[in-house]
Amino acid sequence: MSATISAGELISHVLDPGSFVSWDRTPIDVTPSERYTADLASATERSGVDESVLTGEGSVRGRRVAVIACEFRFLAGSIGVAAAERIVSAIERATAERLPLVASPTSGGTRMQEGTLAFVQMVKIAAAVAVHRKAQLPYLVYLRNPTMGGVFASWGSLGQVTVAEPGAMIGFLGPRVYQALYGEDFPTGVQTAENLYRNGVIDGVVPVGLLRNLMHRALCVMTGTVRDSVSAVPVVTAAAADVDAWQSVLSSRRPDRPGIRQLLRHATERVPLSGTGQGEADRTVLHSLARFRGRPCVLFGHDRDGQSVDRAMGPAALREARRAMRLAEELQIPLVLVIDTLGASLSKEAEERGLAPEIARCIADLVTLDAPTISVLLGQGSGGGALALLPADRVIAAQNGWLAPLPPEGASAIVHRDTEHAPDMAAAQGIRSADLLAAGIVDCIVGEFDDAADEPAEFAVRMVAAIAVELRDLAAIEVNDRLTRRMARYRKLGLPGN
Repeated sequence: MSATISAGELISHVLDPGSFVSWDRTPIDVTPSERYTADLASATERSGVDESVLTGEGSVRGRRVAVIACEFRFLAGSIGVAAAERIVSAIERATAERLPLVASPTSGGTRMQEGTLAFVQMVKIAAAVAVHRKAQLPYLVYLRNPTMGGVFASWGSLGQVTVAEPGAMIGFLGPRVYQALYGEDFPTGVQTAENLYRNGVIDGVVPVGLLRNLMHRALCVMTGTVRDSVSAVPVVTAAAADVDAWQSVLSSRRPDRPGIRQLLRHATERVPLSGTGQGEADRTVLHSLARFRGRPCVLFGHDRDGQSVDRAMGPAALREARRAMRLAEELQIPLVLVIDTLGASLSKEAEERGLAPEIARCIADLVTLDAPTISVLLGQGSGGGALALLPADRVIAAQNGWLAPLPPEGASAIVHRDTEHAPDMAAAQGIRSADLLAAGIVDCIVGEFDDAADEPAEFAVRMVAAIAVELRDLAAIEVNDRLTRRMARYRKLGLPGN
């Protein structure tokens, strides 16, 4: 377990040198007992601070932010009425002044000397965070060693981006309490930052020395600041994209075809996100904050590097997609979705954990999302796992991208009771990018010369440029107009005259 980082050290690592200005006033009087008064005095002398939390403002690479940092040396960073009031006052001030908020808990949880009254303070802290987020303001959390109990179960778990100190103990019920209550030791290796990251509870594990840079990159995207460097992008017309459907299917399955990771290499200010935040992670998808040609977005999509015949996307991947949708809507920055899937998981576990309902919820959430949306049909677009990420304001297709209810072999099995007719089914079902463009499902096609796998870097650059153009154009459309157009688009699909 790592040594505890003090609040002052945390502030010096996150904020620009000399920029911190305290917001703290003398803690409110909680009329403590004589023994508790002595405990508070001793904690002040030992820690050099007057409460278990410091608040204030400063700058991160010149950007003004509010900061809240726990001090573990003050009664184990525990939160009582005075500490909670200080936290809530800081959150409310950050909201009023429209400042991003960086919070860094390290705490044993509720202050036992104050009992139930301290316990319920977590409600008002969580409520203040909720109001801050509802105001479309960033809330970033850095969990330090240790973060336990009610602190982790309230404001420590509400970050839009949450990372933790390497080796930090993080959990709900402390091992000492568990042992006392149940007469046995808590399983080792569970309440660690690394384990929570692997299980999709937090987004990453970051040394404190890298924290300022991470916060800077995250804020560059989350605040929606645009540094436009969009230029014209070559796209191919429906006629130029008139390639054989089965050939597109074969091209999309090439193992060396560029995927979402290749697009991300041409993005800037990348901040990887991970999991649902609720204990689920699916390695067949990728999630990140990023900029494309200076345009901020939340990026989510299928990761072809994480997929195989034995490992297909499951319900957790779709729940992670919905997390991306909520983040984009909350911050009012665009959402870019990448479709490149051989199909959703066909398994007992996927059925029992709600695969089909998650597809339905993704579609419903995406088609009604307030934030601007772009879908990119990068390669294979098979089944409901592809459809769940499709209904966006604008849809871009790679020349050899395709969209179908099933892989052509599956369609052949249904219609012909064999897989030999897969090429014929691919041609008959209108799955090609050119067919999708003609049907109004796709808005533009990015060319492959002659196959993206043979020119991966050049293709990725063209696709990123196309995404950036769409991000720029969507920014000029008022939100209600954009939503009306999106709903009308999918309402009219397939009708005569459209």
